[in-house]
Amino acid sequence: MNNHIVVVMGVAGTGKTTVGPLVADALGVPYAEGDDFHPAANIAKMSAGIPLDDADRAPWLDAIGDWARGQESAGLGGVVSCSALKRAYRDRLREAVPGLVFLHLTGDRELIAARMAGRKGHFMTARLLDSQFATLEPLEADEAGVTVDVTPDAAVIAERAVAALRQL
Repeated sequence: MNNHIVVVMGVAGTGKTTVGPLVADALGVPYAEGDDFHPAANIAKMSAGIPLDDADRAPWLDAIGDWARGQESAGLGGVVSCSALKRAYRDRLREAVPGLVFLHLTGDRELIAARMAGRKGHFMTARLLDSQFATLEPLEADEAGVTVDVTPDAAVIAERAVAALRQL
């Protein structure tokens, strides 16, 4: 697993930013925060409670794909967080790096909403959670990846994720 690129995906509030670094540490690879790849216009939109559309997401996905391609080219592997809610978004990322592996963090809406309510200072507001769940297309059978429930604490989630990823 150490030379693979893992995309930690899921709706806002599933813990991508918390679990991603834990998984990267366990795998011994670098971690990149997907939110850091958003252009300022995207962050302004989301901060205003306006969901992004596919045109907004395109440069963000391409920037993540560029990072992943660079990691793969250098033989480093890596973990990056990216909601990757639609199959089309995951396909776009796989265009950059065909061997990407996805770690889909899942949980029910009530749990995720409660976690989001406790977050302070994040541009993604709970008002956008319904649009995230409406957009979500879970991993399909032909997509390399694993799904892990986010009910336990982050350390347990990461441990389960790493164990599942090592089985691929």
